[in-house]
Amino acid sequence: MKRPLSNILVTGGAGFIGTNFIQSLFRNPEFSGRIVNFDLLTYAGNLENLAGVQREFGGSRYEFVSGDIRDRKSVQEVFERFDIDTVIHFAAESHVDRSIEGPEAFMTTNVMGTFTLLDVARKAWSDRSGALFHHVSTDEVFGSLGADGRFTESTPYDPRSPYSASKAGSDHLVRAYYHTFGFPATISNCSNNYGPYQFPEKLIPLMILNMLEEKPLPVYGDGRNIRDWLFVGDHASAIWRIITKADPGSTWNVGGDNEWENLRLVNVLCEKVATARGLAKDHYKKLISFVRDRPGHDRRYSIDCGRIRRELEWSQSVHFDKGLDLTVAWYLENPEWIKNIRTGNYRDWLDRNYGRRSKVSG
Repeated sequence: MKRPLSNILVTGGAGFIGTNFIQSLFRNPEFSGRIVNFDLLTYAGNLENLAGVQREFGGSRYEFVSGDIRDRKSVQEVFERFDIDTVIHFAAESHVDRSIEGPEAFMTTNVMGTFTLLDVARKAWSDRSGALFHHVSTDEVFGSLGADGRFTESTPYDPRSPYSASKAGSDHLVRAYYHTFGFPATISNCSNNYGPYQFPEKLIPLMILNMLEEKPLPVYGDGRNIRDWLFVGDHASAIWRIITKADPGSTWNVGGDNEWENLRLVNVLCEKVATARGLAKDHYKKLISFVRDRPGHDRRYSIDCGRIRRELEWSQSVHFDKGLDLTVAWYLENPEWIKNIRTGNYRDWLDRNYGRRSKVSG
């Protein structure tokens, strides 16, 4: 299926996954179009991530627009100004802990923001062929697994947190627009991502940064919760396959085939950071501490991504051991990025939530 991919609107492009996706497109010889990065720059959005892209492609093939996906006027202006033919929708409130503490922002951004994008795109594309709206979602919409089984594209939804409920709602809206209006949309549900540029509220960067400061390494409950981990660059390549090859109305599971207990992962990270800094292998393990489990903490996620392998010929390229080494090295080599993250407009929130009462997601 041939799509123009001439003017791609990436929502939330200054965030972790959006940043890596934009960078991957400009390294992709198959892509020659323009990217419009539409981001509100809330606490986890950081334009420093894309400084190199701005220098090389700004004004010709890359544009940044500050805006809120809930603001219909702003979204309409972007569609009209840049003649958008493709949307890659990353923008979302995404941290489970914060959805428990303050769910309203998750409902307005993830549900109503997605609705606004869909509705503006539907009207803008009423006489256009080849357009596509790709919605990036999460495996958390499927709920929790026991010791056996894996999530497939036909697994019933069973969200357990305000965050996952808001993402489930946005998934349903995308499907409703496809079935009701024939709107050209696809969805992907992905497992936990890791890699460079991830904001340090998430498990892997939080642990690395706490080690560097000899702070406690907080692990929820008994540490036996299991997650499937995927290197963020492999997620970007999966999205590329979907937007270039998948039929409208299709849904795709994307995962790492890589399940790890949180406690085991933290122990491995301790060893990798210690080795990289020339310290004894067990140096940081003494910092591991167990904290009260969060409400509704899903026990296990596991993605069956056989369909995208078979039908779109996608596969993971970064083994977890190599990916962790790359991730640890990136954080150790970028102290200025870490400093800027911690002195930005979200510093007070980060200190308040990840100081002495440190909590992690996973």
